[in-house]
Amino acid sequence: MAQTGEDIKLFEQCRICIVCTPDLSLETAEQLAALIEEYGGEPSIHQSSLTEDDISDCTHVVSSTINFEAYDLTHRVLIPVVKPAWVHTSLAKRKLANPRQHSPDPRLFFKDVVVTCGDIPEGDKDAIIGGVLAKGGLYSSRMSQTVTHLVDLTLESDKARIMQAKRLNGKIVLPHWFDDCLKLGQRIDERPYTLPDPEILRATHDVPIRPLDNKELAGASTPEPSAIPSPVSGSRQKGQKSVFDGKRVMLSPDLSIGSHLRESIEDVITRGGASVTANVNEADWLICRFRDGVVYRTASRQNKEVGNLSWLYSLMTFNRYSRPLGQMLHYPVSRTPIPGFDKLKISLSNYVGEARIFLENLIAATGAECTKTLKQENTHLITAHGNSEKCSAAREWGLQVVNHLWLEDSYAKWKLQPVSEPRYNHFPKRSHLGEIAGQTMLDRGVLEHHFFSSEDTESSGPPSAMQDDDENTTSVEPPAEKKNKLGEVASGATHGTPQVKIKSRRPSEKKTETPARSRLIPDDKENDTPSSTNSRKSKEAATARLHDYAPDLALYEKEMKRRGGVIYGGRRKSDEDRVKLNPKKRRSVEPTGESGDELAMDVKRAKKSRPAIQMHLLITGYQKWVGKGNEKKLDADKQRLRELGIMMVQDARRCTHLAAPSILRTTKFVNALAYAPVIVNTDFVTQCLEKQKLADPADFPLVDEAAEKKFHFSLADAVDKAKKNKNKLLRGFRIYCTEDIRGGFDAFKSIVNANGGECLLFKGRLALTSNSRREESDDEDSEGETDEPGRNEVFLLSSAEPQHARLWPRFRQVATDVKRTPWIVRVDWLLDMAMAQELQAPARYELTEDMVE
Repeated sequence: MAQTGEDIKLFEQCRICIVCTPDLSLETAEQLAALIEEYGGEPSIHQSSLTEDDISDCTHVVSSTINFEAYDLTHRVLIPVVKPAWVHTSLAKRKLANPRQHSPDPRLFFKDVVVTCGDIPEGDKDAIIGGVLAKGGLYSSRMSQTVTHLVDLTLESDKARIMQAKRLNGKIVLPHWFDDCLKLGQRIDERPYTLPDPEILRATHDVPIRPLDNKELAGASTPEPSAIPSPVSGSRQKGQKSVFDGKRVMLSPDLSIGSHLRESIEDVITRGGASVTANVNEADWLICRFRDGVVYRTASRQNKEVGNLSWLYSLMTFNRYSRPLGQMLHYPVSRTPIPGFDKLKISLSNYVGEARIFLENLIAATGAECTKTLKQENTHLITAHGNSEKCSAAREWGLQVVNHLWLEDSYAKWKLQPVSEPRYNHFPKRSHLGEIAGQTMLDRGVLEHHFFSSEDTESSGPPSAMQDDDENTTSVEPPAEKKNKLGEVASGATHGTPQVKIKSRRPSEKKTETPARSRLIPDDKENDTPSSTNSRKSKEAATARLHDYAPDLALYEKEMKRRGGVIYGGRRKSDEDRVKLNPKKRRSVEPTGESGDELAMDVKRAKKSRPAIQMHLLITGYQKWVGKGNEKKLDADKQRLRELGIMMVQDARRCTHLAAPSILRTTKFVNALAYAPVIVNTDFVTQCLEKQKLADPADFPLVDEAAEKKFHFSLADAVDKAKKNKNKLLRGFRIYCTEDIRGGFDAFKSIVNANGGECLLFKGRLALTSNSRREESDDEDSEGETDEPGRNEVFLLSSAEPQHARLWPRFRQVATDVKRTPWIVRVDWLLDMAMAQELQAPARYELTEDMVE
């Protein structure tokens, strides 16, 4: 016998607010409310915006979008916002579903994805599931109508055949799509990854990538629009209220608009049902241009909506509410640049239309200079993909080539972000990143820290004409004893900004007041304890929600550390970094789809079962692992070493110990020397494996007198010098390589970088711009000392082959043109310096035309 709503009071302890939006009609909201009420809940429907009183009494908010006015408040007080599907999923599972998997927050970019996996490796499957769950999506173990994406390598798998036979609406995509989305932290278009003919697997990668129109930036590409827009046809449907209905709007004089335009704007606002005020304490919305002044800080601290003229025009155009923080250029800009950006010259490549206009204006908002053309004095090139003449020239000149995410993150965090972050240098093969421009949102916690911190107290009286005379500060009066909407008394005489507190549900308790700043929990301080009777409940709610998120996040973070991402041919089952799954647990995952908790528990058990890492060991020249057929032995030995506390690494920067059978000139050995590791003989590895016990490295020193005599250096002295050099042996050196140099450009570049220098390919030009900036910085640091080796010299690593010799005259010419001394040297010059960890005179290694073979 089927159970009814009377039998299952699933929502018995839930008070659910349903917010009507353009995507969630009143009729749909009434159906949801009836369903919630049938199963014991207390629903309420809100056609207009939610108030603070509504929020204080509800446990969940149902909305198809985060674009409603009380969203920031719900976020601060940890009330989950879920999509309507949360209700239906909860009923299907007979328990309340995880709100995170049903959040409308666009930062959870897989929020509309329900994924199932076909015939792909288990490691890739685990990574995809973890990434999708962590970023708001869902996993289904079976093929069904709800599945949106099937991850597969061919159309021959059972699930792919089912999808085609039943003509389901889901897409069959390669694992590469998830890999690129996770690397970028944004969802990109699936079409280049969709079977049966994925574009990324075609041989014609030189075909230009067609840009897609970025509709999300319509009306949000400039902070200072030139004219009042006309409403979009159909934006005002019959019976629909105006977005301005009942609002009180303040137009700040720092907008610098004429009286005629101001009257036109006020006319549109008042015809929409709003009123215009000159008192910021009475306003619901503040429209201003800059992030400073008493008006801006007062409105921000009172948690009012603060936007610029572009945001106001967007509301007029579409008659749809949107959060000013949701679009970067819908929020007031700063008069001062981001620290460090005022010295940057940035050019754009491959961005078109609204995306290009948006990025040009965003560069101006950061305080940097946006140049139409690319020159050697530029510092950065922002590009939508890596295939263009500008990109090639920028790399040859030594400029920083990044995607727009670097710029957006720097603006959102108000801090210059390091260009070495992998997501800023990732360009998917056949994707045009212009399609995801403008999706980064501003962080209120960052804005508060930099622009309206509560620690900066305002004057208790009305500002005089001497205060902030560059803006309008009239009618900014501190509120007298005024009750806010949550029922707390805010004393303006003390701080000039009302303090908002959560209303206690136990009216008999005495209300507490404090001179501290607003006690609604800000985004970046979720563990602050509010001074109200809801303190304990808020902490318990936060802990419960964090507990729900922890498994997905743990798995996501674990899988993101895997080398190679989540594409086919990734980790083996025996690899160290791969998540270990319990087969019994795995069987329980398939039928239920509740994979996050199980996988995270396996991660936790795997960590607990192993000893702490005693050393990070880089091994080179170990003959037992060399040759075909030894892959399984290598994997098994890696696991056995890990059980002894030895983590094998491939990156010289991470190694604490280096093992080799003798002194070698391999890339690993030479790079590792720059980091001064403990160097042991590979007999150490053999001994550990044979006795299954961690041996003492001091008993296995690497002794190779023959090699030391051959290469004219002492290994012990080299390690001591490396400790003193601190990876700065080649600081100030600019070293070039011929394109087809023996040993490979990448190998020599890694050696130069490990020792603090710069290494570039020589293609007929010298990239000296960034070097000049570094030299100026070094000059300041060294208080006039300009005789540092390599400062006025450039070096070309070459061989005595005819094709290399043809480049020598050009190298000498361009070096002389920029007043540098050219040296054309054998690679031994670099290797001898890196091995001995001391500089060598280049004259002994110089190549001349009479040496050409």
